Amino acid sequence: MRGIARLLAALLLGGLAWAVQAAEDPRPFVVGSLKEIQAQYAGKPLIVAFWSVGCTHCPTELKTLGALKRRHPGLNVVLVAADTPDDAPQTRRLAAQYGLAKAPQWVFADPIPERLRMDIDRRWYGELPRTHFYDAEHRLEAVSGVVPEARLRQWVAANLR
Repeated sequence: MRGIARLLAALLLGGLAWAVQAAEDPRPFVVGSLKEIQAQYAGKPLIVAFWSVGCTHCPTELKTLGALKRRHPGLNVVLVAADTPDDAPQTRRLAAQYGLAKAPQWVFADPIPERLRMDIDRRWYGELPRTHFYDAEHRLEAVSGVVPEARLRQWVAANLR
């Protein structure tokens, strides 16, 4: 009887671990996903950070965003990896390493990433990092390249109340 109880306990714990892991997987980012993210944060300041595991300059910005998120828990940060769903374990691990494990995570899920970039911003050619700042009225400021830490802090000070 003890063996059966242990087996059931192991299965239950394994199932819980799988459920937690699955809940943390980045969501598939498809045409329309940005509108979904914007709607979820309507009326709230928001930073959407587009990045990639292979991006040389992305870690600098993600580390800064992670530090800001720790100092300002109310800061809304959403990560969108311009990678593939197969890269989800690596994107999840890197986000955690940068202090953004709890930030909502998405990963490009269209075999033609140009479609996604066109849906995000017709003037964006895919350079990374790409950061979208939305104030409470969701006016957009889009920045390609690493945003200096002082500029990120300035935006947080102006938009978090």
